[in-house]
Order: sequence, then C-alpha cells, then structure tokens
Amino acid sequence: MKSKPKDKPAKPTVKDFLSFIPIRVGYEWSTDDEGIVHIIVPKFHGKWGKRWCKILRRKETFTADMDKMGSIVWTHCDGKNTVQDILDVLKEEYGDEEDLDQRLFLFLQQMKNLNYLRY
Repeated sequence: MKSKPKDKPAKPTVKDFLSFIPIRVGYEWSTDDEGIVHIIVPKFHGKWGKRWCKILRRKETFTADMDKMGSIVWTHCDGKNTVQDILDVLKEEYGDEEDLDQRLFLFLQQMKNLNYLRY
C-alpha cells in the first residue's frame, strides 16, 4: 500500500516575497573603498573538513566578492528592510535596468540556498 504524498508547502507569491525580510547570517564581511562587499565564508562547518584544511595547510575560509548590485542588496539585508524596500533602492540606483525584480529575487534565493541569509 502506497502512502499518500505529503503536500508541498505553497510557493510564495510575488506579493508574499516582497514582504519578506532578509537577514544576513553570521559571516564576517567588509566593504572596500568602492563599496564592494567581501564575505568571509567557512569552507566547512564540520570538524573533519576543518582538520583536512589543517593537514593540507589550506585556509578554512574563502572570500565571496559581490558585484556592485549584490553589494547594495547585501548591505540592506539587515533584518529591517523588506524585499520591496531593497527593490526600491535598486530602482533608484538602476532605474533603467530591465527585470530588476526578477534579478533581485533570483539573487536572494541563491544567497538563501547558499545559507548566506535567511528570511
């Protein structure tokens, strides 16, 4: 006898997503003189990966460098701004760009999937 498939949670609508409040996880980060964000990300979270880094004499972290747009988004993912707020900032900076909303949504989802931020 087959078990009944579990219902998948509904995907958020655009309106729902615009109300989300993204917040950065606890990675260290900095900005350079041009406002570009550099995020220090651990290569491994478990003790075995960290041990391999020590054995191989490799750094336990890498730096994720954002572009200008990503840097703007990252700095606004402070737990205070909604996705709509961030989109408004991008529209002010890149008003003539096409598909800003879609680019923002994809970027935020990618950052969430990489565990760089959460909602």
